[in-house]
Amino acid sequence: MLTSHFIERILTQIPGKTIGLVGDLFLDRYLDIDAALDEPSVETGLTAYQVTGVRSYPGALGTVVNNLAALGVGRIIPVTIIGDDGEGYELLQALAELPAVDTSHVIRSCERRTPTYTKPMLRAGGLVRELNRLDIKNRTPTPDVLLKRIGDRLAELWPEFDALLVLDQVSEAECGVITSDIRDFIGSGAQDSPLFVLADSREWIGKFRNLCVKPNASEAEKWVPGGDPRMLAELVKGPVLLTRGEAGITLAEVGDSEARTISAYPVTGPVDPCGAGDSCSAAIACAMAAGTSLEVAAAFGNLIASITVRQLGVTGIAPPDAVRARWRELGQA
Repeated sequence: MLTSHFIERILTQIPGKTIGLVGDLFLDRYLDIDAALDEPSVETGLTAYQVTGVRSYPGALGTVVNNLAALGVGRIIPVTIIGDDGEGYELLQALAELPAVDTSHVIRSCERRTPTYTKPMLRAGGLVRELNRLDIKNRTPTPDVLLKRIGDRLAELWPEFDALLVLDQVSEAECGVITSDIRDFIGSGAQDSPLFVLADSREWIGKFRNLCVKPNASEAEKWVPGGDPRMLAELVKGPVLLTRGEAGITLAEVGDSEARTISAYPVTGPVDPCGAGDSCSAAIACAMAAGTSLEVAAAFGNLIASITVRQLGVTGIAPPDAVRARWRELGQA
């Protein structure tokens, strides 16, 4: 299925490709805290943690952007909404450090807050542990005027895309970028266009239509009995790539009598699954933009995930040299 020929085809073609993304862009902010510097608060008597470092990274949609950049995509265009606030400024700074990312379609609005996961990391006695996370989310419906701007940008950019990734991160209904209206808009565009569109959603995967969806088992089970990928394919009217961790990806298309298994690549030693799904999505989009079959794209996604899960304590990436090295390690080159 996946061969050295296909890997080289993907890696050599994607520098000339444009991949679009639409969805929820978060800021992942880490606060490095040194317990040896703790001070008592004069006002409350509580411990005042002392922050010695602040690290900011693009999260959610930004994690996929980071993986596309690492793989070498020539032009990456996120279409999204963030707040006109300090977190939004940090987020744009972080995106500016990534190659090939066009941020001109990141809409800043004072009507929204930039979604942010703040993660205090306490170092004590040579060990680091994460304290309670602090979340900033939008908990009111996204204004129609902003959603119209998203639709207008997508309509303008659609002919330029070689693939489009949709990330629906927000669980609160109608409060993120991917609302029912935007889902309908994307579904109509996918129905009328040969463009490969891949959607990932925490809560609403069964509401997409006419495109490829990539749920995990629990996400699929919310919509069809037993999470059956063939039933989900009939519901969404498009292919389903059901991710199953070490068991690989189950692929089902509309009308399939049986689903197909795309095997995962073996990984030994400690693993960190954080961001593996996003790296898999980026890889699948790259492979499809390079003109491979969906089976080959899924296998390439599994290969990239097998690289990123071995990068502990960080959201992993897979540059081309690492992809080739991993393929050699598997004895396939």
